[in-house]
Formats: sequence, structure tokens, C-alpha cells
Amino acid sequence: MGLAAGCAAGLTRLDSESGDEPPAKAARKKPTRVKVYVVAVDGDTGRRVRSATARVAGQRDRANRRGLSTLRVRRLAPLPVRVTAPGYLARTVRVPFHRRRQNTVRIYRRTLQWPMYGVTPGRTQAHPRIRMRPPFKVVWSRGIGSLIEFPAVVSEGVAYIANQKGMVYAISMRFGKTIWRFRPPNGKMASSPAVVGDELVVHGMEGNVWVLDRASGRLRWRYHVGSPIESSPIVRNGIDYFGAWNGVVYALDLKRRKLRWTHRAGFKITSSAAIAGRRLYIGDYGGYVRSIALRTGRLSWARSVGGRIYGTPALAAGRVFVPSSTGGSVTAFSTGGRYLWRVNTGSYVYSSPAASGGRVFFGSYNGRLYGVNARSGRVLWSVGAGGPVSGAAVVVDRIAYAGSTRGSMVGADERTGRVLFRFPHGEYVPVSGNGSRLLLHGYSRLYAVAPRRR
Repeated sequence: MGLAAGCAAGLTRLDSESGDEPPAKAARKKPTRVKVYVVAVDGDTGRRVRSATARVAGQRDRANRRGLSTLRVRRLAPLPVRVTAPGYLARTVRVPFHRRRQNTVRIYRRTLQWPMYGVTPGRTQAHPRIRMRPPFKVVWSRGIGSLIEFPAVVSEGVAYIANQKGMVYAISMRFGKTIWRFRPPNGKMASSPAVVGDELVVHGMEGNVWVLDRASGRLRWRYHVGSPIESSPIVRNGIDYFGAWNGVVYALDLKRRKLRWTHRAGFKITSSAAIAGRRLYIGDYGGYVRSIALRTGRLSWARSVGGRIYGTPALAAGRVFVPSSTGGSVTAFSTGGRYLWRVNTGSYVYSSPAASGGRVFFGSYNGRLYGVNARSGRVLWSVGAGGPVSGAAVVVDRIAYAGSTRGSMVGADERTGRVLFRFPHGEYVPVSGNGSRLLLHGYSRLYAVAPRRR
């Protein structure tokens, strides 16, 4: 046994010394990577965004002076690219690198979007950043198939709008082409949708909250409250706040897909909720505007305006401006509930007011658009709107717009009341848009307009 072991050891040693050891493994070659290029451009202006950063497959690169990011990928194929820049909404798109190595990705300034009815959580109906004044030219128009009672919302180059028959459209702001349609069974809608991340929240008159995939229009889920919903959605920290015809205010948790709380007002609600700080404000058919705690749904205060509230309160500078349809007026309160002033028009005020530049703007069924001092309630001016005004007033770039139920639209300088714009189509809420175009809303047709070069 000892001899055998010794021989075996010797043989092993001799083999090693003879140089017949196994060859070393060949060094692994690093996979070659292919250069690809991403150009980030501002979706509204078309200008290159030099502050952009592009990311793909673990690679990232800050744009150079030409707005060009250089990345290296293992293969030329359609790949998801994420582009970010300060002040812009982050965007992830699948880029066809197999077709071309250099591709353009459009990103959009957060402050130039119109993601909800009324523009802001306070439902001011006034866009603070869009700079676009008449004269306008029509770039495209698109039929929506039925009455448009509430305006489109706009985000990242796409307008989302619902018609009276319940059809929801996603429409390209650049070309006016329909990207997708969604029609719920037995649908009917009388509100604007809201953009919430990669989802679109829609309220239906059949009592459903519909949550859609924003890119495809595919239904993700729905929640039924059992009563028609005319309130447009407003979402804060993942909670959708709205009222319904059954007189209940709801706080629906969109992440958990269940109610956070309910508040029973006792009167029919068509008003949308407006939010400031830790409270929401909403009107009802009993003529009360209510201040409700966002976290608990508890009533902070309720004040009467002397007539039914159809429209939506506007919140600005610590004040709540409340329309009354049967009361024919707009009433101002402090956000703490103190009465401040009232303007009577002698006719129905369905119109939700707009607040901008220390002024309040609203229309009346008497056919006039009013500009009022927000602090004192003094009427500064009024102009003919061409017929009864039912929809909200809207302010863009210091011009107050109103639509008439007789099919026309007017725009007046917010300071002087000088009429600067008239359009032969209109009905309810007149205007929304983004940093490149405004959308004018006719009876059943959208008109995209841009400033005409002088």
C-alpha cells in the first residue's frame, strides 16, 4: 500500500514537471456595446433640453450642449428609455434603436400641463404659466361625437375628454388624431377626467369611478358608489375626492381601492371639490358650501349662499368664491367661513368662477361675463357673452374667457374688460390646453388654436 501510494505521488509529480498540465481557460471577451443616441426636446417648443438625462439598460448620460445623450447598449432593439430633466415630467418610452441609432424623446414642463378640471387644486380656472393670446389660428379640429359639457385635460402632449354619451377620447395635441377611445357600458359623463401619474381617473353618471391606463385606454379597475357622479375628480396623495347626486362626499383611496371616508351632506351634489391646505370645499343643492377635513371627512363649517349651488367653488388668496344658480349670485367667504361679500346678477349663475390677479370672473344666464374685485366684491366690468353663460369662466394669459349656450365664445382683458376675442363656436366651459396650443370647446367639436404671427 505504501509503495503504491509512493508511485502514485511520483507519477503526479513527474507529469507536472513534464509540462503536460491542463491548458488555462481562455479569457472571456467583454461583450461589445453599440453606441446609441437620445435627443430630449421640449414637447411644446421643440427646443432641445440640455439639462436632460437619459437612462437605458443600466446606462445613463447627461445631455451635451446639443441636447444629445450618448448611451451604449448590447444590442440594437426596441428598449425602454427614461428621460428626466429639472422642471419636466419624467418620461419613459420604448425607443426603436433597431431602426435608427439616434432617436428623439419629447418631454413636457410640469407647469404647462392642464391635468384636472379647474387647472389647480383650488379650482381657480386660471392657468398661471401658459402664455398665449389672440389672434389665433385653428391648427386642427376634431369632432367628439356628442355634447361636450366639461373640458379636456391635457398632459404630455395628449388631451383627454369625455362626451355626454360616455365616450372617453385620448387625442394628440400635435396632430388632432385619436390615440384611443374608451366607452363604458351604459355610460354617460358630465365631468372632466383627471391625470394621475400613468392613470386617467374618470367619473360616470352611472355611479362608477373608472381608472384607465393612460397610454392605452385599457380599464384597470372601477369602483361603484351607486349614485350618479357629476363631480370632476381631484386627487391628493392618492385619494380621489368627489360628491354624488345622493348627497354624499367620498374619499376613495385609489391605491387600496376602497373608501377612506364618506361625508353625508344630505343634498344633491353636482359641484366638484376644491382643495386648500388640509380641507376641501364643495357646494350642494341645499345652498350650502361646506369645508371638510381631508383626513377624516369631518365638517369644519357650512355656510348658506341663499340658493342652489350647481357649480364649483374657486379658492384663491384665502377666500372661497361660490356660485349660486337659483340665487343668481357669487358669494365670497374666508376659508375660515366668514362672510365677505355677494354680487347679484338677477339671473342664474351656473358658471363656476375663475380667480386671477386679484379678480374674480364668472358668467350669468343674463348673457354677461363679469370681472369683480376679489377683495371688495365691486363689479369692475361686464361684457356681453353672446348668450346665457352656463359653464365656468377660464383665464389664460390675463384674458378671461366664457362660452355661451347660443354657440359662441368671448375673451376679455382681465383688467379692463376690453373684448379681445370672439369665436363662433362654444357652449359650456370654453378653454383648456398646454404650452403649445389652446383647446376651444364647441358644442361637440374641439378646436386646437395657436397664436397667429402678426
